[in-house]
Amino acid sequence: MQKAPKSLRLQIALMGRVNAGKSSFLNLLTGQETAITSPQAGTTTDMVEKNQELLPLGPITWIDTAGFGDESALGEKRLAKTQKAFDKADIILLITEQGKIGTAETFILNEAKTRQIPVIIINNKADTAEQTQGEGLWVNSLDKSSRDKVLNALKAELIKLVPEDFITPPPLLGDLLPEHGTIVMIIPIDFEAPKGRLIMPQVQAIRDALDHNQTVIMLKEDEYQTFLRRLGFVPDLVVCDSQVVDKMVAQTPAQIKCTTFSTLFARLKGDINKFVEGAGMIKHLQDGDKVLIAESCTHHAVEDDIGRVKIPRWLVQKSGKQLQIDHVAGPDFPKNLKDYKLVIQCGGCMNNRREILSRINKCEAAGVAITNYGICISELKGVLERILQPFPEALKKYHNPQEE
Repeated sequence: MQKAPKSLRLQIALMGRVNAGKSSFLNLLTGQETAITSPQAGTTTDMVEKNQELLPLGPITWIDTAGFGDESALGEKRLAKTQKAFDKADIILLITEQGKIGTAETFILNEAKTRQIPVIIINNKADTAEQTQGEGLWVNSLDKSSRDKVLNALKAELIKLVPEDFITPPPLLGDLLPEHGTIVMIIPIDFEAPKGRLIMPQVQAIRDALDHNQTVIMLKEDEYQTFLRRLGFVPDLVVCDSQVVDKMVAQTPAQIKCTTFSTLFARLKGDINKFVEGAGMIKHLQDGDKVLIAESCTHHAVEDDIGRVKIPRWLVQKSGKQLQIDHVAGPDFPKNLKDYKLVIQCGGCMNNRREILSRINKCEAAGVAITNYGICISELKGVLERILQPFPEALKKYHNPQEE
């Protein structure tokens, strides 16, 4: 995180009038006494920059600025420095005092609009406000216990507004093996496979491998074991459909890295570490718990559909509990997330990364575990540790789920 160059960081400026609580809000966000705070107006005399890793957005630079309305002898010079923050900010957090919009706030909003910089309004000192209605987030920066709630709410807004460059997904599989490596892809051709073509995750994986100058060998699951014996060398990676993951793992020598297409998409489209953490909820499910299975597309469900039939069946078999399992499809995502113990999101091949990150954030804010199809199925089949071998950070999360 500290090695990320400033040019690649998301630059977020905290602006507002003097004594609105900008520095206090920065301290709340970072969980540290990053900036000096005082009731005396003009305490922040220059821009203060603080680097932070804010998942899932990555490396952030917070820019705390001197307040507008500083009437001290150096106020004009301080304000000149503050206005330079407009030149570097990707997003502005406008810190107001109890939602009051005056001359200073109007200037900031107009300047941001002229420069096309997104603004999130942070209404500070909400604990003493007569009412907390209106635009923006309402916070009490001095309440340290509210940090997780505030961060989750802020991340939800940032995900909506950040430039697309900061939502750019990681590689699909190109970084998991050396250039000119060999990938074996196990692709079942059953009644769920679309006639005459492959499904989107498989096509994208093949294209990504070719883009990274790798050799792809494709075969069906019943040919895999015989093929490995004939191959004559050890492939760099094996990728299979999640529905045959237990069979693939049983037939793959320990020295060969292996994973599933949906696990690749857990990283590409979302936050694989969060999904691994969420899969840990499966072992804690109790009778009567509600589980939500969320499909991003609205395909016609077949007789033994993976999301509507197989995963529910495997969940009940693994947990041994009587569960209430709900389904949503397409853009639908319920507001009553707190009713659920676990959300199982599909691979998200039809979503952009922003959409999946938004769903993860909503679940996190509601205190609900979330995982995805591939991670969930591997956990249900008892092979999750094995298919995480290509992903060291996710494997670490599997072994130490409480470690940040």
